[in-house]
Amino acid sequence: MSKILYAKSVTNVKVDELLNKSRDLASKGLRPKLQVILVGDNPASQLYVANKEKFCKKIGADFKLIKLASEISRDNFLAKVNEMNQADDVTGCFVQLPIPKHLQDIDITQLINPDKDVDGFHFKNIEKIYMNSDKGMLPCTPKGILTLLRENNIEIEGKNVVIIGRSFIVGKPLSLLLTNRNATVTVCHSKTVGIKEHTKKADIIICAIGVPHFLTKDFLNGDKKQILIDVGINKLDGKTVGDIHFEDVKDQCAAITPVPGGVGPMTIFSLMENLIESTQNILNQRK
Repeated sequence: MSKILYAKSVTNVKVDELLNKSRDLASKGLRPKLQVILVGDNPASQLYVANKEKFCKKIGADFKLIKLASEISRDNFLAKVNEMNQADDVTGCFVQLPIPKHLQDIDITQLINPDKDVDGFHFKNIEKIYMNSDKGMLPCTPKGILTLLRENNIEIEGKNVVIIGRSFIVGKPLSLLLTNRNATVTVCHSKTVGIKEHTKKADIIICAIGVPHFLTKDFLNGDKKQILIDVGINKLDGKTVGDIHFEDVKDQCAAITPVPGGVGPMTIFSLMENLIESTQNILNQRK
């Protein structure tokens, strides 16, 4: 049986660090506060937001949810985002996706004040990764994956890493971050010919393609030394499953993240880390 890389083995230890930092910032005059805009009544979005509110309470941060009707006008929506961006007491914010179709032509990632961009998607933060710097706020899922690897003493430098998926949220920024850490990175996607040829050569495989049970033991080389990171969150036969077929590969690798309980909680943890960082940066700017 491979090692299961549970998020709680990391977050349970580190949550007190964030709580102490949050209290220290509050004592200096600026309490961390996360504000989220939710448009409509998407059940999955409501659950995601509730989980973020719960984690805010764990680290002593304030949380505010702005619920907007799904039929809100474009102008009113933009006004609410601008109001959130300008609020002095808000130190981190984002718009929960997805949003209604009539708003989807708006590039939400670039609407958010980059100083409060705890999702890490604003071009001013992505640019820093491109320039080989980690000083900006990193996208949460890639950051969570790096933290999970580091805390489990999994070496990145010099390793062959295959990422399956090239999204702006995970695959692309993660490929840059891993390259910055001296990994050799191959990004595969739906148009890649012979994906198995790449995965069988990999030391670490990160699957973020959004297809349930996509990666099976046929993708592995059989040496039982590969590390598997599952980013997928899918519904299959009423169950939450990942992009990796856990039962099929669990005895064919050295370590694997579970779904649920792996990358997902690390993403929320990274959001809280970014909230603490943005609060500290804003406090420094005001001095």
